[in-house]
Amino acid sequence: MVVGLLTLLTIGKISSPRFFAFYLKQIEVGGLGVRQVRTQLIRSFDDAWSKGAFWSVVVGASTAGALSYLISKRIVQPLIQMEEITKKFAAGHLEERLPPNEIPEVDQLADSFNRMAATLEGIEQRRRELVSDLTHELRTPLTVLKGYLEGLADGTIEPSSDIYERLSRETTRMQRLVNDLQELSKMEAGYLPIDARPIDLHPLLSSIVRRFADQLLTENSPQMQLDFSPELPRVMADPERVEQILVNLISNALRYTAQGSVTVKAYTEADKVWIAVIDTGTGIAEDDLPHVFERFWRVDRSRDRHSGGTGIGLAICRRLAELLGGTIEVESQLGQGSQFRFSLPVVREKTTLRLDGKRG
Repeated sequence: MVVGLLTLLTIGKISSPRFFAFYLKQIEVGGLGVRQVRTQLIRSFDDAWSKGAFWSVVVGASTAGALSYLISKRIVQPLIQMEEITKKFAAGHLEERLPPNEIPEVDQLADSFNRMAATLEGIEQRRRELVSDLTHELRTPLTVLKGYLEGLADGTIEPSSDIYERLSRETTRMQRLVNDLQELSKMEAGYLPIDARPIDLHPLLSSIVRRFADQLLTENSPQMQLDFSPELPRVMADPERVEQILVNLISNALRYTAQGSVTVKAYTEADKVWIAVIDTGTGIAEDDLPHVFERFWRVDRSRDRHSGGTGIGLAICRRLAELLGGTIEVESQLGQGSQFRFSLPVVREKTTLRLDGKRG
């Protein structure tokens, strides 16, 4: 605005009188002369133009200043509000959000800020839940260890192999919990290495099923079975991580299957290979299915705690399946058994054309 007004004043002040004099010379025709009053006319015109320019500047500057103030206030106000909410965020009030704005660019900035705020709130909520769940999980074995050690120290409990076995079991449970938490934190932070390469699943699945079958020696134990199609294509995966997922799923299936069978099934669907662990155990209630892959969640907390589960095995399975480029799902009916399955991407085989015209 200032540059435009200065340009207008400068050019008008220099050029307008000259143009006016030029036009006066052109109208001196037919005996009509204005030479005698030309100077007076130019001076009068210059005075009139100066007054008009002055009031134009005053009115224009006042109007432009008022409009600039209103518009800048409209733009700056949500930014000031964003600064205030940022300070509240720093103070721990993560539920604050920016309201919608009429200006599209500011509204887009508010949406981005609200998405960031929701993400931070979710991270903080998960952190609190993790600390709370970890404290809850460690409290039980620590209480047991403290009780037995105090009893052994004051002589109220006689030392025996059974007591030492219980202490060792609780210590092993805490060690397993810490190791699982460390591995899960590496997965979520992206620090866990994944060595994905083309692999044939049949030797891997056969070895895992045989290993678990050798441990089931009693007559009432569930039977381990393998359902594998010979035409199954190779998959792109890390065999150690696939084995880790299967060991977790099969261990859970055996824990909740007193009799019947546990079947490991592999089949192709579209461009994926699915590996399912199907049991005939107690099953999971429909209301509990959405929570089975959450950390420290249990259907039966008391039974799982005494059976040695840490409550984060399925959370590890889900994260590993995602890192391998697949997904994990669960289907279950209470009293009829469960099916946990995860997918792996199929290796896209390259075809070459030989000299005889056949594909190889």
